[in-house]
Amino acid sequence: MKKFISWNVNGIRACMGKDFMDSFAFLDADIFCLQETKVQEGQVALDLPGYHQYWNYAEKKGYSGTALFTKEEPLAVTYGIGIPEHDTEGRVITAEFENYYFITVYVPNSRDGLTRLDYRMQWEDAFLAYIKKLDKKKPVIYCGDLNVAHNEIDLKNPKSNRRNAGFTDEERGKMTAVLEGGFTDSFRYFYPDLAEVYSWWSYRFSARAKNAGWRIDYFIVSDRLCEKMKDAKIHTGIFGSDHCPVELDIDI
Repeated sequence: MKKFISWNVNGIRACMGKDFMDSFAFLDADIFCLQETKVQEGQVALDLPGYHQYWNYAEKKGYSGTALFTKEEPLAVTYGIGIPEHDTEGRVITAEFENYYFITVYVPNSRDGLTRLDYRMQWEDAFLAYIKKLDKKKPVIYCGDLNVAHNEIDLKNPKSNRRNAGFTDEERGKMTAVLEGGFTDSFRYFYPDLAEVYSWWSYRFSARAKNAGWRIDYFIVSDRLCEKMKDAKIHTGIFGSDHCPVELDIDI
């Protein structure tokens, strides 16, 4: 069985000062993915014996970025989705293995005032086309900060957040399109009705202490992998970021 972990670290250098390495060792994942690394090449060096490391950096300094650490060496690794206007922010890494594709992704935030919602919609369509193309060759597992709470159960205050970034009808609709397009939300597969389990809390208003959070970090799998999944977890007790790690256990 494989254990996969995904974590938006909100700056890997800051997270390293908050026991990142202890959490990394404790979780002991076969593949460990990061989003929002906020570094450029050469700014951080992680000593991770036994892991192959792959980093995708944003062109803009101190912004976005992803990383993928894997015990098994992939057959191939690619960066981005092959569309130049979507590939400057270091948001996607794809690792190909014998029986599946594994992707870490940091989906663009629509931002306050929804100033980037139109771009987000374009990005969503392009990414869905990308994973569907891969899915025709091998099943896909993708993980990361998808910047959307899909349903009301996925955030503490759905009514007051209705038109806020991450809970607009448009963003939720794009997630629905993914799940109707041959993919499954692993956490809801196991826990369809489990409420008040979140993966992100604002740093404001003591949100984490009050558990006023959102579930916006996911593992999404091709439908034909569902029977291979064993469990999905959200590690709410692990600190170091405004997000906590999420996990998928799968026999693959």
